[in-house]
Amino acid sequence: METKDVILELRTKRGLSQDDLAEKVMVTRQAVSRWENGETVPNTDTLKLLSKEFDVSINTLLGEPRKLICQCCGMPLEDAAVMGRDSDGALNEDYCKWCYADGTYTYSNMDDLIDVCVKNMVGENFTEEQARAYMKELLPKLDYWKRYESLSDGGQFEAFKRQLIDEINDLQIEGMPHFERLNALVGKFVNLEYRLPNGMNVKFLDDEKTYLGNQLECEFGGDRYFGVLADMDFILISTYEAEGTNPELVLYKKR
Repeated sequence: METKDVILELRTKRGLSQDDLAEKVMVTRQAVSRWENGETVPNTDTLKLLSKEFDVSINTLLGEPRKLICQCCGMPLEDAAVMGRDSDGALNEDYCKWCYADGTYTYSNMDDLIDVCVKNMVGENFTEEQARAYMKELLPKLDYWKRYESLSDGGQFEAFKRQLIDEINDLQIEGMPHFERLNALVGKFVNLEYRLPNGMNVKFLDDEKTYLGNQLECEFGGDRYFGVLADMDFILISTYEAEGTNPELVLYKKR
């Protein structure tokens, strides 16, 4: 699709008139009409406003002319659902939501990121050794790692993760081992439904938000795992069987 078709489709799906859209992105109705007739395309600033208004990437607005990949981990960014977001909620098409969440870069150590990625890459096409070698060659070529010194926060996020890890270990949950790492996890994939004592089934997470967490084997053995999830506001600890089945809430604590 061309830009003119994309804008027309998004506008009509939202039930907006050309006047309505013009008001939202601070242009004239005639400007919107020219976009949809293919006479002109929005400038960069207006594309950003349209991206935020329709919650799609600028790449989508332009008819997806570029193949986007996360500039931290190299994952293909094939649609807006996997893209990170800036602190104001706008999509950021340079990063995936695992590497960049609400304006924060979640990885400061390349080896930690490689360890996480390799677990998801091993399969029919990649051995662990091949996956690790591939990532070690790829990551230094990506923009985030090339500009790490200017993009990083000076260790503030790592200090926050360290504080969270200490808080969670200090809870001394019976059977849960001491751990040293929290990874970025998207709510959609870890938002389990727990049954409360009153019989209600409850989910605690936002599917679209990125959290910090880890999965740990129980010290007593068996087929259940501990799941740890946290952010600025809470700590959640649960147990479950393989693939998150039969979850039980152990602790939900406001910070």
